[in-house]
Amino acid sequence: MARVFNFSAGPAALPETVLERAREDLLDWHGAGMSVMEMSHRGKEFMSIAQQAEADLRELMAIPDNYKVLFLQGGASLQFAMVPLNLIGQGGKADYYLTGAWSKKAIAEAKRFGEVNIVADTSDSKFTTLPAEGSVPFGPDAAYVHYTPNETIQGVEFHYVPDTGEVPLVADMSSTILSRPLDVSKFGLIYAGAQKNIGPAGLTLVIVREDLIGKAAEGVPVMLNYATHAENDSMYNTPPTYGWYLAGLVFQWLKEQGGLDRMAEINQRKAALLYDVIDNSDFYNNPVETAYRSWMNVPFILEHPDLDAKFLEEAAAAGLKTLKGHRSIGGMRASIYNAMSEEGVKALVDFMSEFERKYG
Repeated sequence: MARVFNFSAGPAALPETVLERAREDLLDWHGAGMSVMEMSHRGKEFMSIAQQAEADLRELMAIPDNYKVLFLQGGASLQFAMVPLNLIGQGGKADYYLTGAWSKKAIAEAKRFGEVNIVADTSDSKFTTLPAEGSVPFGPDAAYVHYTPNETIQGVEFHYVPDTGEVPLVADMSSTILSRPLDVSKFGLIYAGAQKNIGPAGLTLVIVREDLIGKAAEGVPVMLNYATHAENDSMYNTPPTYGWYLAGLVFQWLKEQGGLDRMAEINQRKAALLYDVIDNSDFYNNPVETAYRSWMNVPFILEHPDLDAKFLEEAAAAGLKTLKGHRSIGGMRASIYNAMSEEGVKALVDFMSEFERKYG
């Protein structure tokens, strides 16, 4: 069976070796006589899977001991509500960056639970740039500062971590987590939907500093309180066990690749290869300011939009799938997360060069 190069923004490609290991374990995990999907989440077999996955993640990201790692559900979209419900306090306020579609959604949700102060707004640029490092003022009375390091749709990315002083920094890292080393101690809370660099859709990671747990507003439902999940090792209810298991396999795969330093080198090379073919062409264009281009999501526009359908058709025939841009942006988008090989990016740029030669 021939596999395609899948450039989907999410659910995204998984490493083939991870899929092969899952296939081997599908009916009988390590002699247990059952699939991971059939195991009790409180049984010794699954508990060993869960504990190993957390240990591997902590090692990969060098997560300090005073942070809890939670394996939850609901995607980043549920975290848009859980963050303010747990951190903003009764009648409190928070600072938010507005830098693209996902931060816009996070802001809309946070406004339901407290006062939101938009400290930076790049909508006038159509979200093609970001504020310079150190240029954003933060309110000293903010419960936290929230930002989206990588906007998946617009393809714009922070290449620095905002310095918020004593105010906890919260980040939606769905698109960038595990793609490079990260100093977790600079953050109060990190959350990420799994379906880009972690595993299949259905699992959500939350990494939260312990002193921020237990601050939920009065009346917050039990399942939306971080303390509930921290006190129960993410097992208050039945967690997404198979997604957790697959995430654990991805963490093992990342360690086998050489860890996050190695992934950063590979991801930088992949992005540079793709941007190079775009920048050296009058046929393709990327609208994002060069300093803030994403390593993970590369949108590009054809000089002649009437060729979009042909581009997608011929790309698919060449085994290059899910390159259509988001409906709000148009054009094309190549998402090149960890599981996308350099071979896949090379195949894409070769196709783009040949397509330009034929139709440019």
